[in-house]
Amino acid sequence: MNDTQLFERYDWNVEPEDAGERIDKFITLQNEDWSRSQVQAWIKEGRVTVNGEPVKNNYKLQTEDEVTLRVPPPKEMAIKPEPMPLEIIYEDSDVVVVNKPRGLVVHPAPGHYSGTLVNGLLAHCKDLSGINGVLRPGIVHRIDKDTSGLLMVAKNDKAHIGLAEQLKDHSVTRTYVAIVHGVIPHEMGTIDAPIGRDPKNRQQMAVVFENSKPAVTHFIVLERFKEYTLVELKLETGRTHQIRVHMKYIGYPLAGDPKYGPKNTLEIDGQALHAKTLGFTHPRTQERLEFEAPMPKDLTDLIDFLRQA
Repeated sequence: MNDTQLFERYDWNVEPEDAGERIDKFITLQNEDWSRSQVQAWIKEGRVTVNGEPVKNNYKLQTEDEVTLRVPPPKEMAIKPEPMPLEIIYEDSDVVVVNKPRGLVVHPAPGHYSGTLVNGLLAHCKDLSGINGVLRPGIVHRIDKDTSGLLMVAKNDKAHIGLAEQLKDHSVTRTYVAIVHGVIPHEMGTIDAPIGRDPKNRQQMAVVFENSKPAVTHFIVLERFKEYTLVELKLETGRTHQIRVHMKYIGYPLAGDPKYGPKNTLEIDGQALHAKTLGFTHPRTQERLEFEAPMPKDLTDLIDFLRQA
């Protein structure tokens, strides 16, 4: 391994609750895009150290172990640019802000290399940050396939690092609107509940108190209907499926989301969730920028339907 290469480095200090866990499983749980087999390959290649020493896949972690992973730099770009209509809200030499439609996958995955937002972005601007590897160039954060709304994308590695740091320190403003099952009686609330893999269903996330990360969502009620509520939600953290998991946890799952809510739901192609507002400090100019995307027609039509119900 050549230390002069631009590896992406990850460091973790092992907490008491993770003591005794196999290292390959521990690292896999840190990032949903890392498969167990990929992590095991990195360990065999010597890209993982514990307290400065390489280990084997079956190494059992001990409290206060210092784990380091060096992810190799991306290989030559294998994803093909594909021209597609994109709603670009803002663009300069460092950053692109795009309004993603519901139903569009953000980035390719093994076995699914075309028709994604990344394919369209590569055709549009041809220069994206390489930090997130071959399959996710430029992607600093993402929203689910069936969520619409605003997403920021980095055009170079310096911008990517700057935006990622803001996500890490919670200085990015992210506001969503959603329609949820049930009538919320109070005007606002905060959900402070850790999120991790659902131990009963590894394909889903859940509020769990082991192998989880802190997650905080604030919400206010915008409008109540007969059996549903329109809410505005502000993310303090950005865990996978955070809003969907948190609203299910307090008993008001998102409409159109049979994965985390009832199968008998409103007719909308995907969960009734829209990333409305995105604000961040420009990584080069340090200017504070904020953008807003109006709700898509399918969501406004649904609200009109509920008002008349």
